[in-house]
Amino acid sequence: MASVVFDHVVKRYAGDVLAVDDLTFEIKDKEFLVLVGPSGCGKSTALRMIAGLEEISDGTISIGNRVVNNVAPKDRDIAMVFQNYALYPHMNVFDNMGFALKLRHMPKDQIKQRVETVADSIGIKHLLERKPRALSGGQRQRVALGRAIVREPQVFLMDEPLSNLDAKMRVSTRAEISKLHQRLQTTMVYVTHDQVEAMTMGDRIAVMKDGVLQQLDTPQHLFNNPVNMFVAGFIGSPAMNLVNMQVEMNDTDVSLTTPATGQDAGLRLRVPDRYRNQLSQYNGKPVVFGIRPQDIHDARFAQGMLDEEESAEDLAPVRTRVDVVEPMGSEIYVYVLNGQSSFNARFDARTEVKPGDTLDVAFNMDKMQAFDPESQLSILREAKA
Repeated sequence: MASVVFDHVVKRYAGDVLAVDDLTFEIKDKEFLVLVGPSGCGKSTALRMIAGLEEISDGTISIGNRVVNNVAPKDRDIAMVFQNYALYPHMNVFDNMGFALKLRHMPKDQIKQRVETVADSIGIKHLLERKPRALSGGQRQRVALGRAIVREPQVFLMDEPLSNLDAKMRVSTRAEISKLHQRLQTTMVYVTHDQVEAMTMGDRIAVMKDGVLQQLDTPQHLFNNPVNMFVAGFIGSPAMNLVNMQVEMNDTDVSLTTPATGQDAGLRLRVPDRYRNQLSQYNGKPVVFGIRPQDIHDARFAQGMLDEEESAEDLAPVRTRVDVVEPMGSEIYVYVLNGQSSFNARFDARTEVKPGDTLDVAFNMDKMQAFDPESQLSILREAKA
C-alpha cells in the first residue's frame, strides 16, 4: 500500500485553461479519500493525473515516495474504475477480470484462483461465464470493481463509479465499496459530485471548486465547521440556509437583523455570547448568516430537539409563514418566509402544516454560521474549532 502526495500540482489545457491550480495535499496510506465538487471543478482531472492519463503541467505527484510524473500508467501500480465500467464486450466476466493478470504473464492456475476468490467476495462468482451484455448495471459495476481488486494495486482510483446506477442500487453498492475498503485496507481515491456519497464513504473529503482545493477534512468537521460559504452550501442535504443580515451589538446583546420593510418588522435573532468576540469587528456591518435546515425547529417541540450541552437560551423564536411543504415520510421539509427572508427547515413528522399557515419556528443559534460577505470566509471558525 502507499500514500499519494500532490505537491503544488497544476494542470493547464490549450488556450491557457486552468483546470487544477496549485493542488497540495497528502492522501494517507490505507485512507479512503473522496474528491468532491461540482462539474468542472477539476476533481476528475486530479484523479486522471494520479493515473497518468493526464500530463502534469507543473508540480509533482508521488505514489509511495516515488515521483510518478514521467512514469507510464501501467507502471504506477494503480487500478482505476471508470464511470462507464469500460468492460471488454467480447470477453466473459472471468476474462475481463483476469485480463490484466494475463498481460503480466501470471500462471493460469493463479489467475483462476485469484479471479474466483475475488468474484466470490463481491458476489459475482455465478456470473463468470456471462458476457457484459447479459449483466445488469449493478452487476457490471461489480465486475469493474473485481477487475481492479484482482490486480492488488497500491492505489485504487474510482471516477464516479455509481453515477449510472439507480438510487437503490447506489445505496447498496456504496455500502459494498466501504466494506471492501475495510477488508482490503488499500489506499482509495474516489471522485464524485454527490456530497451524500462523499459524507457516507470518505475517511476525509477534499472539496474543490474551479480547480482550487477549498477544504480537506473529515466529513463531520466539514459539516460542522466549513471554512467558507461554498463548502457550507455544498456539504449537507438539504443545503445550508444563507441569508444576508446585519450585526447589531450593545453592552448586553449581540443580534443579527434584517431591515424593516413596510408592514414587515424585519428579522432579529439573538446571538449566543460565545460568538461575541468573533462578531465584534462586524458591529453595524453586513454578514451572511448560515443555519442548517435541521437546526430550525417547530417552536412547539424545540426544547426536546436540543443536544445535552445546549440550552433553551440558544433558541431564537420567530413567527413565519409557510410557503412550501415537502412530506418525506419520517420527516417533512418546510420552506418558511419571514419578510424577505426564506428558510428551508427540516421538521419531524409531528409538524402538520400547509402552505399559507402561520408557524412559530425556533432557530438553534448555537449551531449558526456567519461568513464575511466579501471574502466569503467563516467568521466563527475559531470559536467552533
